[in-house]
Amino acid sequence: MIRSPLTLALLGLALSACTPTDPQQQISTALTDGVLLPAYSTWVEADRQLAASGQAFCAGEQTVAEARQAFVTAQSAWSALQPLLIGPLAEGNRAWQVQFWPDKKNLVARQVEGLIKSKPQLSPADLDKSSVVVQGLTAYEYVLFDPAIDLGETAQKTRYCPLIVAIGQHQQALASDILSQWQAADGMAAQLKNFPNTRFADAPEAVAELLRTQVNALDGLKKKLGTPLGRQTKGTPQPYQAEAWRSNASLANLAASLASAERIWLGAEQDGIQSLLTQEQSELGQRIDAAYTDTRQRLAALQRPLSELLGDDNGRAELNALYDSLGTLHRLHEAELAKSLGIQLGFNSHDGD
Repeated sequence: MIRSPLTLALLGLALSACTPTDPQQQISTALTDGVLLPAYSTWVEADRQLAASGQAFCAGEQTVAEARQAFVTAQSAWSALQPLLIGPLAEGNRAWQVQFWPDKKNLVARQVEGLIKSKPQLSPADLDKSSVVVQGLTAYEYVLFDPAIDLGETAQKTRYCPLIVAIGQHQQALASDILSQWQAADGMAAQLKNFPNTRFADAPEAVAELLRTQVNALDGLKKKLGTPLGRQTKGTPQPYQAEAWRSNASLANLAASLASAERIWLGAEQDGIQSLLTQEQSELGQRIDAAYTDTRQRLAALQRPLSELLGDDNGRAELNALYDSLGTLHRLHEAELAKSLGIQLGFNSHDGD
């Protein structure tokens, strides 16, 4: 069929109306579809498997090792969300329901034991009304990994299984609710792609929020490493202040978070924040690429768990070098990248911690 020039022109206008031409809107859309939504979907599936694992373990259909693996997978999926905590999960204390850290006074152990003692037949509804300290992955980790708890012993397993099942169900319901809020007609995904809306006046405001979230996460990674390393306590290691110290997954969690931060920078198809830099700013882009590579390689080179590395001079030297590398990466984003893109970052959620 032969189309007239006028028809072709109108068709071109229609197509251009459907395809965002603003670079910032293109990037916000690409990151939403290529990075954020896939990560949230992975988290939902990991929590679905965690809930199923808890029920299977308590029914005698899974081993402790299998239950622990399901937990580690769920924890890794949660860690991957750290640089992506924008929207519903960053509001209403929901993130505290997933993970309670730092646990400076061993509140998790004390509150878990108190809850089980007061409600030996704990139901999911009971857990929903309880403190966030006992609702999330940190409490689940305590039950599965604490050396004082032997789930191979029948009485111990019977004692803790109602909590295991309830936490699994709570996490699955929370994750599913968050994803639904992302995928709703006027939900978070739509708000990151179509402007103006009730959350963002325009695409630059959305991109600024994505960068702000990423910068806060990189600062959070410094804290997660610096706290047990003793960077805030004159060099005295604090191994029990490490995230996931019971499961020895602290460094694996850092790696999962770092990978997500780098995906925000690069994008799924080289369409991340880095593509906003002009030719004149390419040198900054190269330095950020190199900083990610340096941090990733230092992390991958650590061959022992964090608790062991904290125990000798060589290990602490490696961890301090990793901390300094994270610091460089954070500064490049917070100062130079934000300035180059004309973004005011403002409040840091880790300030004052």
